[in-house]
Amino acid sequence: MSSPVLRIGLAGPLPPPSGGIANQTLQLAALLRAEGFLVEMVQFNPPYRPAWTGRIRFLRAVVRLLPYLVQLWRTVAKVQMLHVMANSGWSWHLFAAPAVWVAHLRGIPVIVNYRGGEAAAFLDKAAAVVRFTMKRTDALIVPSGFLEGIFARHGMGSRVIPNVVDIARFPQRSTVPAAGRAPCLLAARNLEAIYDNATALRTLALLRRTHPGATLLIAGSGPQRRQLEALAAELGIAQAVTFTGAVAHHGMAALYKKADVVLNCSLADNMPNSLLEAMASGVPVVSSAVGGVPFLVQHERTALLVPPQSPVAMAQAVARLLDDAALYGAIRQAALRDVQQYTWAGIRPRLLDVYERAVAARYAAAAADVS
Repeated sequence: MSSPVLRIGLAGPLPPPSGGIANQTLQLAALLRAEGFLVEMVQFNPPYRPAWTGRIRFLRAVVRLLPYLVQLWRTVAKVQMLHVMANSGWSWHLFAAPAVWVAHLRGIPVIVNYRGGEAAAFLDKAAAVVRFTMKRTDALIVPSGFLEGIFARHGMGSRVIPNVVDIARFPQRSTVPAAGRAPCLLAARNLEAIYDNATALRTLALLRRTHPGATLLIAGSGPQRRQLEALAAELGIAQAVTFTGAVAHHGMAALYKKADVVLNCSLADNMPNSLLEAMASGVPVVSSAVGGVPFLVQHERTALLVPPQSPVAMAQAVARLLDDAALYGAIRQAALRDVQQYTWAGIRPRLLDVYERAVAARYAAAAADVS
């Protein structure tokens, strides 16, 4: 940037728990600080204090919201621009929208960075409210053409700035799986209904008919753990499934190193970091073809895509990869090439250009008002 923004407010969730938006928020803060910016964090999801309030549905929202608004007001008073990591549903209404309005009232530029695979359903219900708030912003950025299209259908323009993956953190697998070796599958999504880990379990049960030693790592935490453990026992595969629980972002590289294939069974999605990380690690992906996934990977070239909730199709796709070394290697190499476009070196100039334009336009308008 020709006139660097020295102090940026960054509002969003942070780990724990680890997740796509939280991990991207944490990573963005580190990358901006490395560029010389002073970053002031405003966290959507600080620990509940006292802890017991987190168990009471409506009380926990109030307990978290009030301190957030106070911190937001104080932080926006100190920064020159606000970058808001936004998502659908109550996350938008309770955290993202207030951040936009506080920045508007304080008279500083605000960028909304909207994420999440459920944007279509959310905007079908709340587009008018979202548009009203978005008129107070200086730019809307989204990580995929999928979300760009959804916002366009509701009369809101956006600019695509993809997620960033730190390739150096994910050492590449050097070879395809050895013939006869028991394969290891990895599902790296939280244990929530939207990520359909039940299909990953059913996929493993089917795969073990032809690959008896196949195992599955399920990396994540969430409310469905007991339900999924019961399903694994019902399917007779409990001994072949490892529930790792929550894994810190820095610990994921070791899991990708163990995996032969990554499964993504989500029912709605945007630009899942787990797919970028798998690609960077040289581990082929079999994914449900939902939301923004087909914008990120190409069927038969950089991944294999199947319909959602289709364990038979997913098991067949995994078996194809395991049994065809040429296909496995070709998809692996194509994914390694494609993921290079998602490094900070490629994303940096695009993001900083958005910042520069927003700041220049806002302060030019302020100067015109004064004159």
